[in-house]
Amino acid sequence: MPASDTATARLREAVHGRGGQLLVLAAIVTFSFSLRAAVTSLTPLLGRISEELHFGDAVTGVLGMLPTLLFGIAGLVGPALGRRAGLEIATVGAVILTAAGTGLRGLAGGAGTLILLSAVALFGMGLGNVLIPPLVKRYFPARIATASTTYILCVQLGTTVPAAAAVPLADAAGWRAALAVWALIPLIALPPWLAVVRRRRTRPANDVATTRLPVWRSSITWGLVMLFGMTSLMTYSLFTWVPTVLTSAGGSDALGGTAVAVFSGVGFLATFVAPWLCIRFTDPFGFVVLFAACMLGGLAGLRWAPLDGTMIWIVLTGIGATSFPMSLTLINVRTRTSSGSSSLSGFGQGIGYLLACAGPLLFGVLHDATDGWDVPFGLLAIACLVMVAGGRIVCRPRLLEDVLRPGP
Repeated sequence: MPASDTATARLREAVHGRGGQLLVLAAIVTFSFSLRAAVTSLTPLLGRISEELHFGDAVTGVLGMLPTLLFGIAGLVGPALGRRAGLEIATVGAVILTAAGTGLRGLAGGAGTLILLSAVALFGMGLGNVLIPPLVKRYFPARIATASTTYILCVQLGTTVPAAAAVPLADAAGWRAALAVWALIPLIALPPWLAVVRRRRTRPANDVATTRLPVWRSSITWGLVMLFGMTSLMTYSLFTWVPTVLTSAGGSDALGGTAVAVFSGVGFLATFVAPWLCIRFTDPFGFVVLFAACMLGGLAGLRWAPLDGTMIWIVLTGIGATSFPMSLTLINVRTRTSSGSSSLSGFGQGIGYLLACAGPLLFGVLHDATDGWDVPFGLLAIACLVMVAGGRIVCRPRLLEDVLRPGP
């Protein structure tokens, strides 16, 4: 057995045991609930927040762009933090940042403070995005599909519930409380993560997670960037603008919040399926094509008949976004080691999110420039086609380490 594999095995034996493995799973699951809450709890309330804090569409566009921008930055720096401090300690820092930013932004007195505190929360969430896949690879190498399904389900549930609860919470307690309450989730996640760090008695010098791979040299990486980035571009554009699209057509604020919640809910259900597709099928590209067709159908419906069959279009776009949990699972399916997973996760999500951050902003700019929705929805359709091209590349059955270090 290579030295790096032996070191990783010792680390697992030192931390795991049956109780230790359950502790790690509990820590991952709890933090996963908070990885989208600060995003979807905000978008249904932007109308009333903008009225009180006196900001317009430009700030709304910035707030819509922030998640993907901060997720992208976190994706690029997260693997380095994981190598320096260790994946577990870096994740504790991510939990603290998420809790602080989410809770304090309820006190924001202006648009600048709201943007700054949202950025703190989103950076913490972004670190969680890139640190959890290699943690799954490290602690559950024989149960990747099960562990991936579990944590992605929690991400989706943490996406759906805040979106559905945002307006009722704001009606009952005000928008500030409706934003700040979601800090409770990372606060609950903090004790299990601290316990994981305490149980981690040694960190072997040859721990495989300390190795940095030149992932940018592989087509697998760029396929993941396209698949993940374009899915994220479409998803965050829809999160940000679907309520506006529906209200501009004559729908209510409640309909917009419900649409975001249903969109997230379909993604939650899809997560039961996506990881298993990646494990069971050697080349799951056919499913990428299916999801793209659903996305295009939903986008067409939202453009041409937004109030006629609204939930049909939302369900179709939700099915289309199943390529998101697929791409997260492929990070581990297309790598052999936790080092490969960490490097691919950071670079793929980092660049992917940076590409995606233009989506919500461009959607709004194109709407203002053309005074219509045709061109913005055309942008999403093009992104869907790019997603398919990326899916063709990353779904081909290869392993990153084998491509980067081919045998003789």
